[in-house]
This record gives sequence, structure tokens and C-alpha cells, in this order.
Amino acid sequence: MSEIKLSEMRDLTRIERIGAHSHIRGLGLDSALEARSSSEGMVGQTSARKAAGVIVKMVQDGKIAGRAVLLAGQPGTGKTAIAMGMAKSIGQETPFAMLAGSELFSLEMSKTEALMQAFRKAIGVRIKEETEVIEGEVVEIQIDRPAVAGAASKTGKLTLKTTDMETVYDLGGKMIEALGKEKVQSGDVIGIDKASGKITKLGRSFSRSRDYDAMGPQTKFVQCPDGELQKRKEVVHCVTLHEIDVINSRTQGFLALFTGDTGEIRAEVREQIDTKVAEWREEGKAEIIPGVLFIDEVHMLDIECFSFLNRALENDMAPILVVATNRGITSIRGTNYRSPHGIPIDFLDRLLIISTQPYTGDDIRKILDIRCQEEDVEMSEDAKVLLTKIGEDTSLRYAINLITSASLSCLKRKGKIVEMEDISRVYELFYDVKRSTQYLMEYQSQYMFSEMGTGEGNEDEANAMVS
Repeated sequence: MSEIKLSEMRDLTRIERIGAHSHIRGLGLDSALEARSSSEGMVGQTSARKAAGVIVKMVQDGKIAGRAVLLAGQPGTGKTAIAMGMAKSIGQETPFAMLAGSELFSLEMSKTEALMQAFRKAIGVRIKEETEVIEGEVVEIQIDRPAVAGAASKTGKLTLKTTDMETVYDLGGKMIEALGKEKVQSGDVIGIDKASGKITKLGRSFSRSRDYDAMGPQTKFVQCPDGELQKRKEVVHCVTLHEIDVINSRTQGFLALFTGDTGEIRAEVREQIDTKVAEWREEGKAEIIPGVLFIDEVHMLDIECFSFLNRALENDMAPILVVATNRGITSIRGTNYRSPHGIPIDFLDRLLIISTQPYTGDDIRKILDIRCQEEDVEMSEDAKVLLTKIGEDTSLRYAINLITSASLSCLKRKGKIVEMEDISRVYELFYDVKRSTQYLMEYQSQYMFSEMGTGEGNEDEANAMVS
């Protein structure tokens, strides 16, 4: 039964959900940071993508920190897509933390603590340490099992060799269990960490490549190690400052990393960690990797949060801050003052502003082609032309939402390719914002708590609301 469960779990891990930005693979730039017209899931917005590419280059160089960037544009112009493209382009080792402005007000901690934790998640520490390892090719594994079950623990011997020497090691119960878990057999090249006893299978020796007629594609062949069996190796660990904070916070402990319930971390703990990390940097044991913190819906932050961000960006270990908003001139939350994008002028002065422009008809068509491919939907040319027209008249998001709905309508009539009739059907079933607002204006008297007056100005008011 256990084997069946394991296979089911492996199959489940292969399933990937199709999200709004799952087609984004990067920023779609060439080596000279010039934007390609359509690449890595990105379409149009060439100037914005070029600017984002410069920011990514700055992050990868790791020489500057504490800079802030604002992605400003109308709804549906690809601000979050650019941020996702930046995250994919930066790479695995550079931390990228993402946060929505409204999240700060729903967490069970103060706003400044939530922002501080987000900042610390976006700062990585690359820690270098030397460890003793035993590396060699397995010649033979002998396990002596007791005659009576439970009478004594298992013992055994492990014979390892390099090109220069061969040694026999005595094995205890834990090492025998670890070898069994890794499915180590003679001919495998393994590494054993002396401090922790962790066994890593490096591959299979080239001398054993003809042992079997057929091998799986995952089988990796490596050379038999040379020199001494016991070696000193430099191991690099990449962690974030927030992870170090949580592990050293006595109230929570490392288990909070898995539950997500970190609570508030005391300032004294952070100060001690910062001092220790500074010592490691001076000794050459660690280096700081300033990452990226992306805050969407930044207009949702209040004046206290902006004051905190102003001060936090002046810190030596601050990440690069990327914020996004779709608001124009609006009130700063927590005050009666109005400001561009709902951001205080002093904080706005710190920002490099990247503007996104509305997509053209050709751009919408290319994006719809990419989304059809991502959602595995076959659509006729006429249907794509109609869907592009709908996207121009309503919004790109509405047109994208119709793709899956139209494919279900196509399956209902037992068709294989989505046609114009399927697009028309779902267009009639699901309203866009403009048609929904017009419907409300016509029948607003039948709704509860309607605040719209009756008169000839209603239609103009509705159009103004939509636009």
C-alpha cells in the first residue's frame, strides 16, 4: 500500500495550476537589455521592460541597496506581470518577497512589524563554512542482522575506495538506515558529511556503466574520486535574515518557518543577529545578498507605513523596493491630503517611476495567443479576431477570462476548436464592467440602498464611473 501512495504523491506534484501570470518566464530582454516584441511570455511595454531589466541588473550586481521603484499605470497594463518577470529573471539565490498592501491590515501583528519581516525576507545571507566529508565509490556493503528480532541493533561494514586508496568503515544502526533510505548499492559514488552523518548519492561510477542493459534517464554517471577519502570542502548555505530571526526567536523556534505563525520578533534579537552577520562579513564567512521586496497596491498603505519605509530604505542592509499602483491623484490613507498615486511627496521623491501604457490591438492579440497556448485551448482565427475586438472595447482581463469559458462552451457542443459562436455565447452569459454598470443604471430603483438619483444625468454619470 505504501508504494501505491508514494506513486500517487509523485503524480500529484507534477500538476501545475494555470494562474493569471503562469505564462511569464522572464522579462523577454536580450543580452543588451533591449526588449523583444514578444518573448518569455511578455508582450509590448518595451520601455517599462527595459527599465525593469536595468533594475534586475542592479540587483544581480549586488552593489547597491535601498533603492525604490514605482510601477505606475492603468489597471490591466501588466504591472504585476513585469514584477513576476523580474522575479524569474533574478534567479534562485536572490531573495524575492511579494506582499499586497492590504495584507498588512489583516495580519495579527503591527503594520511596522509586518513590513520589517517582509524587508528581512528580501535580504539573503550567503554563509560559507568548511566541513569534513568522506567521498568515495562503494565497493561493498555488509550488514549483519541479529538472529532474534529485537535482540540487538544491526551492525555492518562499508568499503569505500578512491583511485588511490580503499578503506573499510564500521556501520551503526543509524548509518545503515540512512544507506537504505538513499538506496545505496555497490558501484555508487557517495559523500558522507562527518558532522551530521548525512549521506548524499553523487551518482554511479563509470566503471559500472555496463552492469545493466538498460538504465533510467535519471541515472547520472560520475568519475571515481581521486586522492584521500576524507576531504575538507567549502559548503555554501543561502538563507534570509528573516529565517535566521525566526530560528533564533525563543518564543517561536524554527517550527514557525513551516507554520507561518512567526509572531512579533523582538528588536534585541534582530540587533544581535545583525551584529553576528556583520562579524561574519568581516571574517569572510558570509556575504549579504540584497534582494527585491515587491509591494502591490501600495496606495493601501497609510502614512505610518510610508514613514517606516522612508526610514527603512536608509538602512545599510535594505533590499531594492518595487511598488505598484493603479491609482491617480488620490488621498493618502490616514490623512486628508491628496497626492499623486496616494503616496506622500517625500516618499515619491525617492522613487524611480516606471510607467506602463495601455496595450494596443496587436499586443492584445499576441497576449491572447499566449494565453490560449498556456490554457491548452484551440481557437479559430475568426474567434481570436472577435476576442481581440472584445479586449479592445472592454478590457484585456475580461477577454482572457472568456478563453476558458469559451472552451467549455465548445466542449458542450462536442466541438474541438473554439469558434465565434462560443465567444458570442459566453459574451452574452458574462457581463463586463461597462454593461453591468449600464444594467444597474436602468434597474437601480429595484436595488436596495441605491444612492443614484433619477434623471437624465444618470447615463453620463454611469459612463464617467466606468471610464
